[in-house]
Parts: sequence; C-alpha cells; structure tokens
Amino acid sequence: MYDVKLTYAFTLEQPEKKFVICDMENGTDFIDPLILFNLPNYDIHNINSQGLYAIGGQPETNKLIKSYKWGIFPWFPYKDVGDAYWYCPRNRFVIFPEKIHVSHSLKSLLNKNKYFITINKAFRDVIHNCRMINGRDNDDNAWLGETIEKIFIELNNLGLAKSIEVWEGDKLVGGFYGFWHKGVFQGESMFSLHSSASQIGLILLCKERNIEGKSIKLIDTQFETPTFKKLGGEYISYNKYREIMNSVY
Repeated sequence: MYDVKLTYAFTLEQPEKKFVICDMENGTDFIDPLILFNLPNYDIHNINSQGLYAIGGQPETNKLIKSYKWGIFPWFPYKDVGDAYWYCPRNRFVIFPEKIHVSHSLKSLLNKNKYFITINKAFRDVIHNCRMINGRDNDDNAWLGETIEKIFIELNNLGLAKSIEVWEGDKLVGGFYGFWHKGVFQGESMFSLHSSASQIGLILLCKERNIEGKSIKLIDTQFETPTFKKLGGEYISYNKYREIMNSVY
C-alpha cells in the first residue's frame, strides 16, 4: 500500500545489531513515522534505542521542512558520514513550560536579574555560536556544520526557525535555536559563555510561555540529558507527541 523502501542498517554504537530502517536514497520522500513504525518488518523490537529512522541523502531546506513537521531530524557526524542519518525517537524527552523546574541555585541567579532574553533578534549570531563555540566545529563528532547553519538561516527567514538570546547588558552570553511549528519548539543546540546562561534562557522562555505571541505547547529536547532532566524534562511517546503537535493551535 505504501511505497517505502526499507534497508538493513546498524548504528555506530551497536555495530553488531542490524535492524530495518527507511532508505532515503534516490530522493525517497519521508513517510509518516506513525505509519512506518507499524509496518510488520520495521524494527518492531526497537533495537536502535536512539530512534534512527532513516539513512540517505543530504539535508536541504524543503526536506527539513517536511522532516521536522513529522518530528524527524538529521543528526550525524557530517565529517565522517557521507549520507545523512535521520532520527525520530519513539519516546521523546520534552519539557512542558508549566512544569519547568528551577533549582535553588538557578532561583538565586534569577533573583539577581543579571540576564534577560530576547526572541529571534540575533538568530545568525546564536546558531553560529552554537556551531563554533569552544572549537565545536573541529570536534570529530561535530554535527552542526556550515550546510545545516545555512539551511536554518533560510528556515528562520521563512519563520520556521527561532532563536532565544540571553543577554547580560548589551552582551550576548548564551542562547539556543530550534524549529518552530504548531506550538512545538524542537530545540537543536545551545551555547553559553557564562555558566548556566542558556538554562536561565530556557527558564525565562518557559515563564513567558510564548514565542512572538504564539503559545508554547512543549519544548522538544529530542534526547535526555542531565541538564534537561534537572529542569523537569520527561518522556512522552511519539504518539502523544504527534497528538500534541496536531492539536488545535
């Protein structure tokens, strides 16, 4: 019924385990993961815990617009891997703005009124810092390269990517960016020049609960990290994720 080309693949962290994923070579289009995950021969045991969805092709603006609207994102060491790796975890680690947890130390920092945020005022500076800060671009596992940076600048021009900037006075000291669609902010990367600056930015964004007047339903961190867990992050199923994304906005 669905023209889906599947292939056997393995992950770098589990090279001994093969499983079936979508083959994105030859311009194959994305298929709704809700359909793909239910195909009888598609990775039914979820061997790949990180959610590798497909391999093939290269990121480009129109492809990313479609992929992010399904909750699919590219993530791979572009210096070492020729074809793009696309991920769609079946359990998403997210932060609901109303559930943001603020530790005592972060409360103390907030009370000093040292930082403030703006939204989408310095997108190019934020994404470039996310790419280059502390020599990130030279890392063997670097995934945010020049191509992704250029694509996200295009997405920002289209209103589909937003940045949150953290300022101390007139100095940009932190920030993060992501894909913005139907009230779901799909976070991509963040940077901090001062300790906890981007965490403060995330907390202040959650307190505002909107981006340019549009309510934030959830912030998708994609994967669990100790920092996001401390801030109140939790797992939800991909089905629930899509239900929230497709609810009335």
